[in-house]
This record gives sequence, structure tokens and C-alpha cells, in this order.
Amino acid sequence: MALNDQTAAPESRSEWWRHAVTYQVYVRSFADSDGDGVGDLPGITSRLPYLRDLGVDALWLTPFYTSPQHDHGYDVADYCDVDPLFGTLADADTLVATAHDLGLKVIVDLVPNHTSNEHVWFQAALAAGKGSPERARYIFRDSPADRPGEPPNNWLSVFGGPAWTQLPDGQWYLHLFDSTQPDLDWRNPEVGDMFVDVLRFWLDRGVDGFRIDVAHGLVKEEGLRDQEVGEGEELGSGAPINEEHSMVERTLRDEPMWDQPEVHDVYRRWHTVLEEYDGDRMMVAEAWTQTPESMARFVRPDEMQQSFNFAWLLAPWSAKAFADVITGTLDAMAPVGASPTWVLSNHDVVRHTTRYGGGPVGLARAKAATLAMLALPGSSYLYEGEELGLEQVDVEPEFRQDPSWFRTGEVGRDGCRVPVPWSGDAPPYGFGPGSEQPWLPQPLDWAPLAMAAQAGDPDSTLAFYRSALAARRTFATTAGDDVEVLASGSDDVLVFRRGPVTVVVNCGTETVALPDGELLLASAPVVDGLPADATAWITTA
Repeated sequence: MALNDQTAAPESRSEWWRHAVTYQVYVRSFADSDGDGVGDLPGITSRLPYLRDLGVDALWLTPFYTSPQHDHGYDVADYCDVDPLFGTLADADTLVATAHDLGLKVIVDLVPNHTSNEHVWFQAALAAGKGSPERARYIFRDSPADRPGEPPNNWLSVFGGPAWTQLPDGQWYLHLFDSTQPDLDWRNPEVGDMFVDVLRFWLDRGVDGFRIDVAHGLVKEEGLRDQEVGEGEELGSGAPINEEHSMVERTLRDEPMWDQPEVHDVYRRWHTVLEEYDGDRMMVAEAWTQTPESMARFVRPDEMQQSFNFAWLLAPWSAKAFADVITGTLDAMAPVGASPTWVLSNHDVVRHTTRYGGGPVGLARAKAATLAMLALPGSSYLYEGEELGLEQVDVEPEFRQDPSWFRTGEVGRDGCRVPVPWSGDAPPYGFGPGSEQPWLPQPLDWAPLAMAAQAGDPDSTLAFYRSALAARRTFATTAGDDVEVLASGSDDVLVFRRGPVTVVVNCGTETVALPDGELLLASAPVVDGLPADATAWITTA
């Protein structure tokens, strides 16, 4: 039975998210219905049959709320409306209803760490002045008494530069991201009450879940002390944003701005809200945790249902590294009874085809890593365009739009956000009805990668993804969650077994023999063994 079968009995659809494959839709870059060069909700709705046929169970939509778009929707001015750039509330309702008719679940992005500086609350805070209840919704502070004119502490923005901006009246406000994204003060009860209302607004409209942006942020250490910096360590909350793992990689360091114990009280309250609704609603945390154990704290039985497992994304092309992530993740999830997640790309990191080397080698490794991921228990998350084999695009400086580019001069994340090619031999490749390049220009050599060009080719990357997702569906819900790692003593070959399927991942340079059994699927042709940079599924008795 298909995971996305909405006609199944309720008990058989319980906890649908535990084994779902979710497809991330970066709204601006998926499909444009009106020819303005920017993706929108009606465009997504028109392509939902494609996602059904691809074989995914759910889609996650990046923010489409009212926003000045300084951070492409992650600066929210109104959480309960749709930005005209993307459509209307009626369009959102149509999208959800159409997805459900096709058997697809819908997860929407929620941005609770900060608002836009154009949110009515922040505008009221600016007008009200020092010491007002309006400013108490955000983190406003004066300069330290012993450092007049200086920021309240030494924290830096993830997007580069100080995490504080000073107002004409002398006070500073905190923004761990762009200066147009002021951080809310989650120690203020008004903030928590407002977001419960937001949750209910979208749950009432039928959404099936929420992806929680910067889930480890929200609550800051009381007192807002300086961050301690060790010898030889650079100040800040992570690597510069142009580095490929910067938005998800964290190291063991002093971080009073992240992962405070009180943040879990927020998610316990949200858990009770979701329990009031039928359909088994869910939450998944974007939590940049330092260890598998800290990731597991977000998915205790009374908190979120899932948390992104960025360790899988961060692992190098190495059998031993993959084995370590698998065992570490499953060991961390077991005590809390949570379902693991696996992800290789998203809108904040370099596409994994490029991370693994680019070109034919990068694509071969990307397909192999994906096939290994799809064999693992839990939920897999795909990023739009990876099923077409898209690589990172080197966007020319004059076209870059990531706010980090403007704050730091570093490359930023635009390269993984270039709009999807659907058809045709020139930009915009069917992305929209116009003939001009979209909001980020597409490469001129993408015609062979377009969905229509691949759809009829049994050897295409798209055909591989469709086959892999169909094969996964045959055993994902019945194979159990136990994984036995059979070989991982070197960087060359990983072998693990889940239920009736044995998975072999060849990270080496030589062909390796496959175990006895029936070849169910492979990421590359198998002749006298599994070639380098490939994965195979073998069914055994």
C-alpha cells in the first residue's frame, strides 16, 4: 500500500511521517504561473501531479507569507497571509486541497526566531520607545555601562557582521541573521501566544505539518553574556556562509545564543496544540545541533516528531563516515522512540552533486548516496531539482540576491536556488510562461537536464529517482527499523542490512563483488560486480 494513499483506513495511516519521503519546494524557484520570473503557489499547484508521479509522500513549502523579501520570505511581516508575489490565501487553500486529492501531505515553513522589521509588532516597538511593552516583544538593550556606544555583547550575525543594530535613540536590537530580521524575545508570553494562534490558523486550513526554522534559536541565555572564544577560535556562530556547510554545521563551542533548555518548553506547548487536530499533524526541527544526542532532545515524545539529521549531509564521500552517521543517528533516536531523518541537500547548502565532486563523478556519487539514504529507516527529504541531477550554479555577482552576499561579499546560497528547468531548449525552460530569464538566471546548457528531456529516457537521473522511490515503497513500511552494519572497516565499502534488503555502497575505486541474492536496484549498471561510486540493493532470503 502506498504511503500517500489517502483512502487507506485511518489506523494504517498513523504517523505517516515516520517513513515518508518529503520533497522540499523552494517556492520562488519551482514553477511560475504568471510570467513574472518568480515561482508562486498556483505554479506549484500545477506541478503537483509531477510530484505524485515522482513518488514522494509530502511536500515542504518554504515561506510564502507576506514579506518584504529581504531574505526571500524568511523575514515575515504577516504570518497569516500570503505575499502577493506568491498568490493569495485562496491559492494556498487550493494548493492544500489539490495536494490532498493527489494523496500528498503539505508541510509549511514556520519562522519563529525573528520577524521582518516591517512586522506590525516591530514597527510598534520602534514608535513606542525605550522600556515600552512593545519593545519587550523583541530583544532591545542599551550599551553596557562600561562600554558606552558599544553593542550589548560580542555576538555576530550568521550573515556576517555584528548581531546588533543601533537605533537613533541609542538602544540596540538583536538580529542573529540580517538586520531586517529582529529576534523575538521568547521569554515574553505574548510571543508564545501569538505563535499558537499562527499554528491554529494554518492547521485550521488543513496543513499537515510545520518545518520549524532555526528551531534551536528562539530562547537566548538569560543575561545575554558575551560569547567566550577559545584560543585560536574565531568569534561567531559558525563558518562563513559561503562555505558549503555553514548553515547547518556547528562545532562544540560556547554558544549562549543557541540551544537553550527553555526552548523545549515551546515545543511541548506546540505538541499539545497539534494533538488537538486529526490527521496526525507533525513538526520537523531545523536544529543545528552539535551532537546526535542534542538532536534527539528535540524529538522526545512530547516535543517534535522529527529533526533534520544534518550529520548525513555533512558526511564526506566515505563508507566509514556514512556508517558512523548511520549508527550514531540510530543510537541517538532509539532512547526517545523517534524516527530518524536523512537529507543530502536543501536551500542553504551546496547541492550534493557538486559537493561530491561535480560532473559525472559527482552525479554518480549523488545517486549512490541517495539510494543508500532511501534504504534507511525513517523519513527522507529531497530538495527540488536533485531528481534532475542539478548541480550548484556559479551565479554571476551582478545577479546574486542572498542577503549574506550584500553583508559579507561572500558567494552565499543563490547557487542552489536557481529555478527548476521543466522543458524547452533555452531559459526559462518552461519555468514560467514568459521568455526572459527568471529571478536567478538559469545556465544556457541546462536543456538536457529539463524534466521533459529526461521523462522519456530510462537512463536519466529522473528515471532513477522514480525507480528508487517505487522500490523503497515496496519495503519501507514493512522492513522494520533495525539496521545491521555488516562492513564499514574502511573508507571503501559500506554494507548494511535492513529487513530483506542488503545495501552495498562502493566508495572506492575498484569494482566489488555483490552478495548472493536478487539485484533489486542499483545506481549504476552492474556487470561482474558493483562499480565505483555506486550503490546496490540486494534482496536476500
